[in-house]
Amino acid sequence: MDQASARVALAGALEAPSHAYLFAGPAGSGKRAAARAFAGELLALGAPDPDSARRRAFADPSPHPDLAWLRPPGAQHLVEEVRQRIIEAAPYRPFEGDHRVFVVEEADAMAEESQNALLKTLEEPATFAHIILVSSQPSALLETVRSRCQVIAFAALSPEALSERLAEMNVAADPAEVRSAARLAGGDLDLAEWLLTGTGRELRAHAEALARAARAAELDSAPWRGLLDAAEKRGGEAGEEVKARFDALADQAKDASDRRREQRIRKDGADAAKRATRRGRNEALDTGLALVASWLRDLAAVGDGATGVVLNSDRAAELAEDAEGLDPRRARRAAELVMDTRRRLSVNVSEELAAEALAFRVEAVLRGT
Repeated sequence: MDQASARVALAGALEAPSHAYLFAGPAGSGKRAAARAFAGELLALGAPDPDSARRRAFADPSPHPDLAWLRPPGAQHLVEEVRQRIIEAAPYRPFEGDHRVFVVEEADAMAEESQNALLKTLEEPATFAHIILVSSQPSALLETVRSRCQVIAFAALSPEALSERLAEMNVAADPAEVRSAARLAGGDLDLAEWLLTGTGRELRAHAEALARAARAAELDSAPWRGLLDAAEKRGGEAGEEVKARFDALADQAKDASDRRREQRIRKDGADAAKRATRRGRNEALDTGLALVASWLRDLAAVGDGATGVVLNSDRAAELAEDAEGLDPRRARRAAELVMDTRRRLSVNVSEELAAEALAFRVEAVLRGT
């Protein structure tokens, strides 16, 4: 998946595995898949059945007893989970084969307390224990943590690589739509895949409707509300996903007759679900505005005759209609306004007021008034 340097580095690492790795790169660049593949290869070393070890490593959740895979149930990793599943488990010898692997997905979501707790394990690891931190924002990790890891760098994926990967995943979508999703995602496989889901398509449709309504000077229907509603829907989905993960942890505590821990987990889960809802809504709204900007930039590209760089390539007819008679410079200026609104929304500006004001400002710029 366009990660030749990472593949070479990991292939060499298997000859003399290090105790800790930091898989660093943009969101959706394939770090998680690479971590699972690398973990599978480590677990296969010295295993009685290497192929079985690899297969179990790829399962999610994995049944392999020597693989611990942590993902944050909410906005942050639980300190207790980091302690129990990595720090306390790392000194024990493997159940199978020669190695144990501990993967921390979204490692930048570890609070400083969790990172500090992990330091001793990173400093004095057992020879058979390997920790893989996966991060899209490695700068959020403590320098003392980063310095103890071998960094494996991942680059943003090209649209061609994303399209190929989406095809391999058998995403049920028209090839033209897949190509556009890959271009719009900016190298993020997860985002490209999400744009081809029901909620993702809905958000994109509302973003397009907002941009086209501003171009046609038809804002009486308040098209920005559709964008806000789609973002709210995505926030609700994100909250439910987090709640389900916490519920699973609470059920495990219940099965172990640990009533106090169960109650604490359910309380933490409710708080984490609220945070995830807000985060999911904000991220979806930001993505929606980015889609509006992409439409306006595409109008400028069509107006300049540069159709080869159009992102919304599956909407060629609609773009041609909107670009007719439009000064490309106005479209570019309108896209800049959208980007400015994205920045302002990060400082607690009222979302609905900002979206409404943006729609009328874009309309005015496109009309030249």
